[in-house]
Amino acid sequence: MTPGGGWRRGFGGRRRFVVAALAALVAVSAPAAAQTEFHFQFGELLNPFSAQEEESFVLTLQQATQWKYGDSFFFIDYLDDRGRDGFNERDFYGEWYPTLSLGKMTGKTVGGGPLADVGFIAGLNAAGDAKVVKYLPGLRLAWKAPGFIFLNTDLMLYLDGSSGVGAGGAPRTDDSYCFDVNWLYLFSVGEQDFQITGHAEYIGAVTNEFGVEYGGTILAQPQFRWDAGKAFGGDAGKLFAGIEYQYWSNKLGTSEDESAVQLLLAWQL
Repeated sequence: MTPGGGWRRGFGGRRRFVVAALAALVAVSAPAAAQTEFHFQFGELLNPFSAQEEESFVLTLQQATQWKYGDSFFFIDYLDDRGRDGFNERDFYGEWYPTLSLGKMTGKTVGGGPLADVGFIAGLNAAGDAKVVKYLPGLRLAWKAPGFIFLNTDLMLYLDGSSGVGAGGAPRTDDSYCFDVNWLYLFSVGEQDFQITGHAEYIGAVTNEFGVEYGGTILAQPQFRWDAGKAFGGDAGKLFAGIEYQYWSNKLGTSEDESAVQLLLAWQL
């Protein structure tokens, strides 16, 4: 039996449970505050199936929301490149992570020392052309650290709900786990304001429906952002310029590693 085979046989019930959990997170929590951003990124991204780099742009809508009992974060990417090889051509990809906070639900301090809170997370990842769907239920630890607006470590199951090659998508895989660190750090130099934000994750090795093993994957996407709007006399915290560095080992189940710098423009509503 391949790893996670037992999970796959019971996937129908598991999928219903995860969907119900996501719905419950929304139902019990009323939005209190939301922060919405639009991003434009441009750089040379790797097609791991051809090993060629192509000039690519990514348009992103993302939103972070504070709820009565937790928070939520989602983003949707629209990707296109100059290659016409079936990869990153007017494609969509999105992720959603609603979270329930034990501290907010109980009204009491959870943790101590550097540990600020403990939460339950239920993630959903979905890709367009590849027809990939992943469910990520797990546990979040929120940390206190000087200068950080947030610093979280998430340990989640990585459960495959994809339709597979038979439905015209990427091969199904067995299940794994994901460890993610995400953060927002603020600092100033003179009168200039800066942010370092992003995430880094590790996903454990999996085996696809044809018995081919994919090695563990590291994906890191830190952003360095300068408050350009404030620097040119506008409102602070609205318009940012900077770069995003993307490191992706074993990209998309291949043995190819990507190291790319992208121009970044971000507009915050």
